[in-house]
Amino acid sequence: MNDKQHKFGGDKKVGHSLLSRPENLLKNWAVPKIPRRIETYHLTLMTLIWSLINVILAFYAKENLQFLWLVSLMILFQYLTDLFDGELGRQRNTGLIKWGFYMDHFLDYIFLCSFVFVGYMISPDGLEIWYFALVVILGAYMVSSFLSFAATNEFQIYYYRMGPTEVRVVFILINTFVIYFGTRYFNILLPIVVALCLFGLIVNTFQVQKKLWHRDMQAKDGDLR
Repeated sequence: MNDKQHKFGGDKKVGHSLLSRPENLLKNWAVPKIPRRIETYHLTLMTLIWSLINVILAFYAKENLQFLWLVSLMILFQYLTDLFDGELGRQRNTGLIKWGFYMDHFLDYIFLCSFVFVGYMISPDGLEIWYFALVVILGAYMVSSFLSFAATNEFQIYYYRMGPTEVRVVFILINTFVIYFGTRYFNILLPIVVALCLFGLIVNTFQVQKKLWHRDMQAKDGDLR
């Protein structure tokens, strides 16, 4: 195999989202202003702190939904540290490419679970199975992305111009809705959310397998090596 085939592609995401352009402008403006004593791995590991705070806030939000404002703030903080860590590493040539890829996405899942835990804690009784299904389905999205990456060396997390940033915006909107309207609609909304996530997973899986099938057939016919 040539050097291009050996080169790790996990630090380059395929595709764009609705907010990619303003994100890039924000990174280019903010990252050079980050103090030298703050390293890329500091920002990556901050997700552990945001996740822990979410878990703690979940117990308070169960008694007072106003604490969901702080959960939304944790989503914003996690977004910023997640946005800046990779760009900081690239600009300073830190070299933690594979470590950053692994830890960044593993901790993203930890943070996602902490947010689902908040929802579980504030929900009425009897909805536990839906939260279990939600964690499984969201985890399957990540598994699908990593298996596709292993097969293609192309890391794709944007679909239909939607990516992690847009998902975070949805989470904040959900928090805001719950703060103002409470949890009385959860028994209707949660199954709908799970069903939509499952539908998206099925569509995504179909598209990925179709792409891989096509590449395999091209390779078989000698168009690829």
